[in-house]
Amino acid sequence: MDIFNALLQGFATAVTPVNLLWALVGCALGTAVGVLPGIGPAVAVAMLLPITAKVDITASMIFFSGIYYGAMYGGSTTSILLNTPGETASMVTAMEGNKMAKSGRAGAALATAAIGSFVAGTIATVVVTLFAPYVAEFAVKLGPPEYFLLMALAFTTVSAVLGQSTLRGMTALFIGLAVGLVGMDQISGQARYTLGVPELLDGVEIVLVAVGLFAVAEVLHFALYEGREVETQNRMSRVYMSGSDWKRSIPAWLRGTAIGTPFGCIPAGGTEIPTFLSYAVEKKLASPENKAEFGNRGAIEGVAGPEAANNATVTAALIPLLTLGIPTSNTTAILLGAFQNYGIQPGPQLFTTSAALVWALIASLYIGNVMLLILNLPLVKMWVQLLKIPKPQLYAGILIFSTVGAYGMRQSPFDLVLLWGIGVAGVVMRRFDIPTAPVLVGMILGPLAEAQLRNAISIGEGSGMVFLQRPMSVMLIVAIVSVLVLPRVLPRVLRMLRS
Repeated sequence: MDIFNALLQGFATAVTPVNLLWALVGCALGTAVGVLPGIGPAVAVAMLLPITAKVDITASMIFFSGIYYGAMYGGSTTSILLNTPGETASMVTAMEGNKMAKSGRAGAALATAAIGSFVAGTIATVVVTLFAPYVAEFAVKLGPPEYFLLMALAFTTVSAVLGQSTLRGMTALFIGLAVGLVGMDQISGQARYTLGVPELLDGVEIVLVAVGLFAVAEVLHFALYEGREVETQNRMSRVYMSGSDWKRSIPAWLRGTAIGTPFGCIPAGGTEIPTFLSYAVEKKLASPENKAEFGNRGAIEGVAGPEAANNATVTAALIPLLTLGIPTSNTTAILLGAFQNYGIQPGPQLFTTSAALVWALIASLYIGNVMLLILNLPLVKMWVQLLKIPKPQLYAGILIFSTVGAYGMRQSPFDLVLLWGIGVAGVVMRRFDIPTAPVLVGMILGPLAEAQLRNAISIGEGSGMVFLQRPMSVMLIVAIVSVLVLPRVLPRVLRMLRS
């Protein structure tokens, strides 16, 4: 009953005209971001972080959340019509959705993607509503040793799963940890790694790093390396589903939701794994006549399941973000930075110290899902028109927004030099397939992990045995070792058993 009352109060805040307007703008912008290839929600949120710094925090977080899950809706449009995923989560949708479009069934593919996203997003939001407070309640009982190991687990999982290799992921993580150490030491007050630059005494702004690594690096990479080829667009058919399509889609939506929700709750590295897993499940369970459509005319289950899985994952990812302060993707890492920009640290105390904000945000997820369904189905032809914007002009606009926003934070020319330096570093990282999300994770969680490590060692009176004296700590150590060791050992063991 307490959860129900808190949610009602959240709705009372979320349905105020100002917050509804921010939700609508966020959902519309998120859909547009998803439609435009190459510009993901992480780029959009990073670009707008400085500009919304003076906006009320509740309105700002509702706005960013609208962009976050709106992009997942919009990403299916380009995947289906152009075979160009706007987000990595839409890669699987492109596999079957584009084949459906080429065989004249673009409307059915777009409809099942939009409705599946709504169903999965709503169910996952119910999960967030029911379970997030209990996760927070449990997390309050954890001490510094558990918190440090929990952050270490986040470091290893995000670094191991994001990117092409664990080594590159760890490299990115240590870059982030190093950047996080710049500035005044939290305890001694000594300046660390500032190189005598006064502007670095307060540390490197998370917003600058996010904008530089995502928005500026994206623009520079396009200008330096990407061509200007234009994809051929498939003809739009009427957006509707037949009775057979509904019969095949409903079980796929539910299975995709069941697969995606748990992946969102754990630091498993984003939406790629659950969407591919959902696609594999749908292909395995399809009847022989439907299975023949996979890879040929396009199977509607191959669109419905992965789309539901990806939306369930991104919504459920708010549980570890809000209750533990642990981001599980690029965008949630930037959302964590947005919270910190307002002086709020997500974690177990958030449901107590900022209950009104949290429940307004959760209520806005329900409202946003309805808004997105209305925005996506009737207006799909309008979103497709965005694809006609020439990329050079589009990216020039992003660069202007990013630069003006970064300068507006402190009116410091040094920030602009740093922003462009980070942007160049982001391009180099992309060229060497070094993932950027672990940099943000290391930078944001690094100082917090350092503080918890110091507290844990103080509790243990200088002894590291404090990490082995508590059951939860031992379980987390086992989890960390498993993440690092099992992916390397398990394939070898399986090969030995087969031979």
